[in-house]
Amino acid sequence: MSSPEQEGAPSWRELLPGQRADLRLLDVATGESELVLSSTDRLIEAPQFHPGGRYLVVNGDGLLLRIDLVGDRTPTVIPTAGLPPVNNDHVVTPDGLWHIASAVDGHLYRLPWNGGEAVRVTADKEPERCFRHFLHGISPDGRRLTYVGVEMADGDEWGRRAVWTLDLGTGAEAQVGDGYSPADGPEFSPDGKTLYFNSEFRSAIEGHAQLFRRDEASGTVEQLTDDERVNWFPHPSPDGAHIAYLSYPARTVGHPADLPVELRLMTLPKSAPRTLVALHGGQGTINVNSWSPDSRRIAYVEYPIIVEKVP
Repeated sequence: MSSPEQEGAPSWRELLPGQRADLRLLDVATGESELVLSSTDRLIEAPQFHPGGRYLVVNGDGLLLRIDLVGDRTPTVIPTAGLPPVNNDHVVTPDGLWHIASAVDGHLYRLPWNGGEAVRVTADKEPERCFRHFLHGISPDGRRLTYVGVEMADGDEWGRRAVWTLDLGTGAEAQVGDGYSPADGPEFSPDGKTLYFNSEFRSAIEGHAQLFRRDEASGTVEQLTDDERVNWFPHPSPDGAHIAYLSYPARTVGHPADLPVELRLMTLPKSAPRTLVALHGGQGTINVNSWSPDSRRIAYVEYPIIVEKVP
């Protein structure tokens, strides 16, 4: 989820002076990290694998881009019509035929895998609600989306951040439970029976997000992390064995960019987490599920500041 930009500024993030975006693939078993590409002119975010495993999809400059891991790995813009600039919340459907993306107008859009006409799939709400949709997950059968619904509360247009679902067949949208606001990063388990998300709803400290899962049948919610760090974006592996997540330093509020963060791994159903890699990043690093289809690798982006040597 991204906050709105200042009026007159681009509606997408850009690299800072002297910064680059490094897209990497991390082998969970060995800890080896492979550099896929490095960019000093475009800030790329939110990598996700195509279900076939050959391609990664990222966003940058308000566009969706495809990276062929078998080819030369140069990002290729996915051509679209009718799609506003996108943010860092996008998914590929389980059949690999469609993209669904969050746009800066606060709505979700569907478009063909190879590009084409984009169709909005979310409905307008009452104007006074200032409602925005931020996509994070899709059910394994491809029928339901789960997203963060952001709306006005107590005079704050970002005051309520709840977990919602959308039935793509009927268009019906529904809040999940009481929404668990402030919440973010909802995703379905590989069997569709569980929703994972991060939330502050059990914390007395502002910003102290932890990880949770909700049983879809019973509505029971279980807390998975309870530590001093601020934990975001739980991503279940396709084989259901692990969740990977982004861990911020204590007292972080939200999921900002350009901080020392860690990618962590938890073995399911629940275990003590371990750190996979420490890096400079945050926003954009793993906003959506970035596991490879074989559950062996995680795609992520780090954003180092380039330090030039003084002569």
